Amino acid sequence: MWIDTHCHLDAPEFDADRDAVVARAKAAGVDMLVLPAVAVFNFDTVRELAHQHQLSYALGIHPLCVDGAADADLNTLAAALKAHADDPRLVAVGEIGLDHFVAGLDREKQERFYWAQLKLARAAGLPVLLHVRRSADAVLKGLRRHEGVGGIAHAFNGSAQQADEFVKRGLRLGFGGAMTFERAHQIRERLVAVPETAPVMETDAPDIPPHWLYRTAEQRAAGETTGRNEPAELPRIAQTLAELRGWSHEHTAAQTRANAFAALPRLARLMAA
Repeated sequence: MWIDTHCHLDAPEFDADRDAVVARAKAAGVDMLVLPAVAVFNFDTVRELAHQHQLSYALGIHPLCVDGAADADLNTLAAALKAHADDPRLVAVGEIGLDHFVAGLDREKQERFYWAQLKLARAAGLPVLLHVRRSADAVLKGLRRHEGVGGIAHAFNGSAQQADEFVKRGLRLGFGGAMTFERAHQIRERLVAVPETAPVMETDAPDIPPHWLYRTAEQRAAGETTGRNEPAELPRIAQTLAELRGWSHEHTAAQTRANAFAALPRLARLMAA
């Protein structure tokens, strides 16, 4: 059985068929999804979806949402983490981190919110789901300043040295649809080189579609529907990991599941209950 460690089930792309999306995932053997929040407006939504569908969730403020966030939102996050501290379905603080790819964002504010959320995670005894887009060194700097915070570096696409540093700090590395593209040389190299205890599976659905769902700009302009990713695709995505590492499908499922449990200890307890 599979765990999707990063799925935005609350996204509007799923409004028309959300229940069917979950049903397809479970029919495909994906028996657990982790639903990260992105801002205070969807804290309640991800929690309610997790309880409705027997899934899990994380609470945090995404770096792409930081520019529109107020400092008071950090207090709202702290209060939510305290209010739901005993909720077994709350497994992490996230999605948090830094984005150095999108132009025009306030990097100073991003860093301030990121460090504040690392402090909240440490105080709550929770791991983090990290957004690390063109920002691995800066994200690692925050982790060094806030020792003891583990979790997952989501959609990892950094260097070998950066991968080693995350792994040395006890974090796992998230891999998904991007690795299915043959041209994704760096991601595939990292996937093969990291210890077997490092990779976890994720979709980032509805985003980061695998190659069989991807539509080019020309295809979209011609009227072809944009390929929406969904958690039921996870086992097929994972076949790329299996092939690159020379693992069986069964071993890939078991190892990435064990890695997810190590990254998110509450998840292990939730699924053992």
